[in-house]
Amino acid sequence: MSDCLFCNIIAGKIPSKKVYEDDQVYVFEDIKPAAPTHVLIIPKKHIVDLKHAKPEDAAIIGYCQLVAAKLGRERGIENGYRTVYNVGPGAGQSVFHLHLHLLGGRDLKWPPG
Repeated sequence: MSDCLFCNIIAGKIPSKKVYEDDQVYVFEDIKPAAPTHVLIIPKKHIVDLKHAKPEDAAIIGYCQLVAAKLGRERGIENGYRTVYNVGPGAGQSVFHLHLHLLGGRDLKWPPG
């Protein structure tokens, strides 16, 4: 989508600090990190959010979690990290392209928010 911020980042039209990329996802550093590790894992397929995902999107949603686990190992944060999909403005979603937050590198309290 031409007006989607994340689609434009994936296309290289907007700069980002890329962490990882393959044929299914693009990963970059969050511009307002909430932890020492705070990256966004974005499917290259435009999906608005989790509530708009379809059964055929299940594989990419799961794959995002596997990429998060891979990055957690690489960054040495396996002792504790969090993955989060924010869904809708009430949950803090401000870019309406599905993205998984990977946060770690510090103690994460519960409940979040």
